[in-house]
Amino acid sequence: MYITVEDFIKEWNREALLTQKVLEGLTDQALTQKVYAEGRTLGRIVWHFTTNIPDYLVHFGVEIAKLENAEHMPSCAKEFVETFNKISLQVAKAISQQWTDETLKEVQTAFGRQETNAQIFMGLIKHIIHHRGQVTVLIRQAGLEPFGVYGPTKEEWQGKGVKNPSSLKIIGL
Repeated sequence: MYITVEDFIKEWNREALLTQKVLEGLTDQALTQKVYAEGRTLGRIVWHFTTNIPDYLVHFGVEIAKLENAEHMPSCAKEFVETFNKISLQVAKAISQQWTDETLKEVQTAFGRQETNAQIFMGLIKHIIHHRGQVTVLIRQAGLEPFGVYGPTKEEWQGKGVKNPSSLKIIGL
């Protein structure tokens, strides 16, 4: 849980950087990858969580510019990366300027529950992490190598000389 605004901003920046690294692995062609025929495309998932960030924060009292033309999803991977980066920087700035450690303790109704602003902010980060996991799977299904978010990918392990990364049983590897 976040006790200070600085705690939140550190976590936000850390997770935003990891998400940015995942998004940098996208290609224009990969944006159309789906898990199943009726499912969202990889691009639609990324656009959903990216455009949702300002909407979510505005709903809970943070003054931040909503994304113009959010209903028009780009077809270029580079634009997804740039948009996410722009929004994530705006979030850190807005929170640091508008909120205090005491504001984090305030309670609001969120999704039918009473939650502190700190819990609400944690929910935003978890939402992005959830979709980032989906994106990572779709990147692999699209034939691309995903970025190792919380640890090395199979390919990164193999680059370190580990022939069968799934056989690793040591905690921390």
